[in-house]
Amino acid sequence: MTDADTSNAAWQGFIDKWLAAQPQQRVALVFVDGHRHPGHVALAALEQELLDAAYGIREPQVAAAKLGWWAEELSGAVSSGGRHPLTQVLFDDARAHAIPIEQWVAPVLAAMAQLEQGTAADFAAQLDAALPLHGALAALETAWWYGAAAPCDRAARLATLDHLLDALLRTEVDAGRDRLPLSMANLARHGLSRAQLGQASAARQRAIQDQLRALLRSWREAARLPGPLSVFRALASSHGMRMAQRALRASDALASLAAERSRVRPVTAWRAWEAARAWRRNAP
Repeated sequence: MTDADTSNAAWQGFIDKWLAAQPQQRVALVFVDGHRHPGHVALAALEQELLDAAYGIREPQVAAAKLGWWAEELSGAVSSGGRHPLTQVLFDDARAHAIPIEQWVAPVLAAMAQLEQGTAADFAAQLDAALPLHGALAALETAWWYGAAAPCDRAARLATLDHLLDALLRTEVDAGRDRLPLSMANLARHGLSRAQLGQASAARQRAIQDQLRALLRSWREAARLPGPLSVFRALASSHGMRMAQRALRASDALASLAAERSRVRPVTAWRAWEAARAWRRNAP
């Protein structure tokens, strides 16, 4: 196997990880061709790598070490071109060099700062706690797709809501962690303990429905915020909102979320096409 083959295999491996987390984006790739726009795809995969480090590693010290490596990698990529396959693709594009290095490193620093966060007091506090990381990712993404002058308010809020919905999917797995997917106020309102959150019950169903209602209200409010969306962000948010709507009506909200997460419906192609049309209309 040649060095080029090895590099291509490594690159594809990171893309596959991103698509495993967001299966509906396979449809978006029809409109955002990775051969013509490799940096757009690499940035999405980089975001997935950072989120995996921030939320997928249970030991804070291990997560901090992984994120520290990324901070070093991104801060040095302007001069070195990067060592990681994703960084190399990104910094082979002039767009990367037009974005200040502080903006590249901001998501990593935000991820490190929130590693040991506990459970938020209420839904508003959940939004405030998640916004630094997901807002920084949205700002970087918006600058890449639309230039530094494009506002990222809507993308930042939607990225935060997508994360809080994704956290709900891990309710049973994360019931033993310090940071729970439901706020303390929600748990108290439904008389749920940490241990009870890990098991199906009528009280847990009602608590999750409350969270879904709060998420859907925030999704409607986010639609009024300024700023364009990347094709991937638009499709992820559209998919997430409809997941939440279906789960709210389901007899088992968590089971509905799990089933809908990987389901790609025929309408997904239409949404991806609409998102791509908006991108081409707003791109510099």
